[in-house]
Parts: sequence; C-alpha cells; structure tokens
Amino acid sequence: MREKRWKVDIFIDEHEARTRAVARLENPDHTGLVGTGLARLSPRDTDVPEIGDELAAARALADLAHGLLEAAATDIEGVTAEPAHLRE
Repeated sequence: MREKRWKVDIFIDEHEARTRAVARLENPDHTGLVGTGLARLSPRDTDVPEIGDELAAARALADLAHGLLEAAATDIEGVTAEPAHLRE
C-alpha cells in the first residue's frame, strides 16, 4: 500500500490583543483548503501569548476539519448522486 502524506502548516500572527491562526492543508487532492481561527485577550485576563496561540491554532484546525468534511460530502454526493450525511 502506498503511503500518502498530507501536510498542515499553521501560521500565527498577533495584532493588539488578538491572535489569528491560519491552517493550510498541502494535499494534491484538496488544494486550497484553509482554516482560520481567532483568539482575543480579555482585558481582565493575564497576558499569556502561548494560550492565545493554542486557542487560535485549535480553532483554525477545527475550521479546516469542517472544510474537509464538506469536501468529502461533496465528493460522496458526486459519486453516489445522493445526499451525503456525515457525522462530525
């Protein structure tokens, strides 16, 4: 069996108490799939940048996962000509 490799890069940047993450999937079959996630620092919270990075990255990966499920459902519907019902 041939092994396939899917690579996800996560890019994180910060602007004024907001952290943004972008997760980009590198996959020959699903080019252009991207997930984004945001986190913001509440004025009453202690500033711990790693927590903002973790939250934003987790949200970006969740968004990317949702996009993959939608792509799979679309592919299934194209093959079966019936509505796909995928559980998340």
